[in-house]
Amino acid sequence: MLSLTVPDVSSSQAPGYWVLRRRGELRRRAAAFREMLRSCELCPRRCRVDRLAGRTGFCRTDARLLVAAVSVHPWEEPPLAGTGGSGTVFFSGCTLSCVYCQNYPISQMGVGRILTPEELAERMLRLQRRGVHNINLVTPTHQIPQFLEALVIAAEEGLRLPIVYNTSGYERVHVIRMLEGIVDIYLPDIKFASPEAARFCCGRSDYVLQNRRALLAMWRQAGPLRVNGEGLADRGMLVRHLVLPGGLSGTPECLAFLRRALGKSAWVSLMDQYFPAYKAHRMPPLDRRASEEEIRAALEALWRLGLRNGFAQETCPCGGEP
Repeated sequence: MLSLTVPDVSSSQAPGYWVLRRRGELRRRAAAFREMLRSCELCPRRCRVDRLAGRTGFCRTDARLLVAAVSVHPWEEPPLAGTGGSGTVFFSGCTLSCVYCQNYPISQMGVGRILTPEELAERMLRLQRRGVHNINLVTPTHQIPQFLEALVIAAEEGLRLPIVYNTSGYERVHVIRMLEGIVDIYLPDIKFASPEAARFCCGRSDYVLQNRRALLAMWRQAGPLRVNGEGLADRGMLVRHLVLPGGLSGTPECLAFLRRALGKSAWVSLMDQYFPAYKAHRMPPLDRRASEEEIRAALEALWRLGLRNGFAQETCPCGGEP
């Protein structure tokens, strides 16, 4: 991993949901999110199915918690992983259908098991006892109401770790606004620069529009990543971008948007670990890895735009016990 400049800002602030918990707002927010399952519009697809009645929309999950893994993840960016790791909760299902998804058994095939809110709360508390630095929600958009039920319980039992919202970036601004004060660290993707590439890769030509709006909403809430004296993040936003072969990710345009919309203080994690997975083997140019020239061009664009906060990295996937 090649580390770029890492600013050091001291902070000892408790996670935002503790403030909400003390005045009863966390419980009220959880109830409001659960009510949204009655006609689900959590993601931009707005399927409007009654998940409380057991029906499912595109994400293929009802009102129950469906979790693939809860684990200590040491391979996230250093401000998230630190020395103790990030406490990841991998939610089953997804609001997208990326043809190259490297976690497709979880996102597309429903691998996982049903947990009660009490069971997830206990697993998060167990992660805290193991010394992780945060609770990292991986692909949480469609299961935020279920997670919040568990968070209410865990917070009452002493959970005191920052919440990381690790998302594809395909989000509704309304939902992001409802998460204010609950999420401490936003970790969204910026996947594509063109609607055509988004439609080809994940079947949603509206990804770019919804993604840009959501990124701006997250930035207004959290601002740039803030790290304490130990180099650990406790608040802010870090944007991930995966370099795809054949220019499909539109890397220069994506980075230019971040520089223009968020400024030089934006944190960017530029990732080069793409490999053909799921359906990508049959879909050129996704049937190959990005070339050295493509990776070099992405790095040059990052530096040319002056985006020096963050990382150029190759991450490692990790599983765990649900």
